[in-house]
Amino acid sequence: MSTLEPFTIEQFYKFIAQGKLMAGKCQKCGKIHLPPRPLCNNCYSQTFTWTPVPSKGKLLTYTVIHVAPQQFQHLAPYAVGIVQLENGAKLPGMITGTTQLRIGMDLTVDFTACDNAQPWPQWPRYCFKPT
Repeated sequence: MSTLEPFTIEQFYKFIAQGKLMAGKCQKCGKIHLPPRPLCNNCYSQTFTWTPVPSKGKLLTYTVIHVAPQQFQHLAPYAVGIVQLENGAKLPGMITGTTQLRIGMDLTVDFTACDNAQPWPQWPRYCFKPT
């Protein structure tokens, strides 16, 4: 993977639009940053490369949103959780495809099932679904 792309949240979402889940890997200490950032919070290095991360993981925690902001009211109730991916990185996201959530359940990233019909905010989306 090229290191020419900047280590920004904008580039992270450009990869999402391509159906890729990418993280910044610190070249000094090896820490994976997801979402990426320009400064390693472990060793303070600014030298990164983009690296693909697993799309499967386990649900660590979640909440069900019943009273949503106006932009997301049409989705309520909806679940949002934190998933620990197979490489240990943790990623928050909306969970679709089930109402039977449980801590430890297997989930996978889905780039196609997320509702992106709201007028704001517009960005490429990912969500999690049961495997």
